[in-house]
Amino acid sequence: MTRVVRSSEIKADIEVDCLIIGGGAAGLTAALAASETGATVLVAERENQLSGSTALSSGLIPAAGTKIQKKQSIADSEDIFFADIMTKNKKTSDFEHVKKIVNQIPKTIDWLSDKYEITFHVLDNFLYPGHTNHRMHTVPEKTGVGLIHRLETAVLKQDVTVATGVQVSDLVVDETNKAIGAICLRPDGTSEHIAAAAIILACNGYGANPDLIAEYIPEMKDALYFGHPGNQGEAILWGKALGAELLHLSGYQGHGSVAHPHGILVTWALMMEGGIQINRKGERFSNEHHGYSEQAVSVLGQDGKISFNIFDERLAILGRGFDDFNKAEESGALIKADSIVELANKIGVDPSTFHKTLAACDEYAGGDKIDPFGRTFDPSKRLAAPYYAVKVTGALFHTQGGLRVNRDAQICHPNGVPFENIFACGGAACGVSGPDVSGYLSGNGLLTALSLGEIAGNKAGKTTSKSN
Repeated sequence: MTRVVRSSEIKADIEVDCLIIGGGAAGLTAALAASETGATVLVAERENQLSGSTALSSGLIPAAGTKIQKKQSIADSEDIFFADIMTKNKKTSDFEHVKKIVNQIPKTIDWLSDKYEITFHVLDNFLYPGHTNHRMHTVPEKTGVGLIHRLETAVLKQDVTVATGVQVSDLVVDETNKAIGAICLRPDGTSEHIAAAAIILACNGYGANPDLIAEYIPEMKDALYFGHPGNQGEAILWGKALGAELLHLSGYQGHGSVAHPHGILVTWALMMEGGIQINRKGERFSNEHHGYSEQAVSVLGQDGKISFNIFDERLAILGRGFDDFNKAEESGALIKADSIVELANKIGVDPSTFHKTLAACDEYAGGDKIDPFGRTFDPSKRLAAPYYAVKVTGALFHTQGGLRVNRDAQICHPNGVPFENIFACGGAACGVSGPDVSGYLSGNGLLTALSLGEIAGNKAGKTTSKSN
């Protein structure tokens, strides 16, 4: 049960300055920032280990103007990045909110790198959909698990308490809606009361709550959910009970490239560098360069809700630079053939139709015809034998709507008045993708997780120091 309890006091078993609910990238970043203010910090994570949606992602964080970009001689700017985000969401996100996020993220990346020795580099061998420049920052592992591990290592070196297996059930607020603590449940059924001078909601979105998905994102109610099972929407439910403003709850990140039935993400870099997707008829059905988020809807609209990623040896080599791709290959998800006919027979599509599809792509690349879906084909990236295929489906990754936050990451009433000491970051807060799946620009999730995480942690910590 998720509730808001109103009380003038809380009989606490534990007292902290800052309680952070959720131990993903947003919560851990917030913990680092809050600890720097001198506040006592407790991170409460419902699972038995730190992970969150971050651990299921590729761990890529877009940022413009970082020291790492400059070191790699990548020219970029906040203005260009801002324009890319707003173009993708069709200008449906709040301009000032997006500007704040875009301005904050390079500072956050540099701060984590310089102070906590978290090593980042920018992927510069391909562009993700919608990005004008190379700006995807990643840790050496190129995985969300690697990012979580490095953030956890940094947090554990600070004076921060991290408690796993702790599910917060109730927020406790006084008659003015000022947070005074929370009630949490332990696996053995016991409960603990935590007094806190500030609370940061870092418990992600509501992708794992079928009732909320059916209400706000009905087109994905029967789709594969590829997010964290802990994303039950507590922040949304608490926000509703508090009377806070919720925004863009229909926005989400999908993905049109999850190996089926293996359940492993297959990097979209394959599509951006020359790969295509076909359905069971052997035909393309979309512009693969529009974005992998909205491609989830396109794939789910095909027969059996599946399609096939088609690529070649050159792209297989590119894919092997990603841990998830290697896992997919080790799991037998990759199907290889020396000819179009052989691959068609192996995946069960009509060889003649498949051959016509690839021939048409060559014509688009040669400039002889224009792709009816609007994709531009690079003549230097034509597919060649041997060919590969991976059977994939579309999936819901995580929600992008949530609690509206102000510049200090405080949640707000519908009239804009902030809640004094309740903050939100990551998937608990409304992101920058707008109200539609097509508004998601690659990396938007971790973009807001880290940027709002630092803002929330810093402001919450300073709030508690003022109240003490």
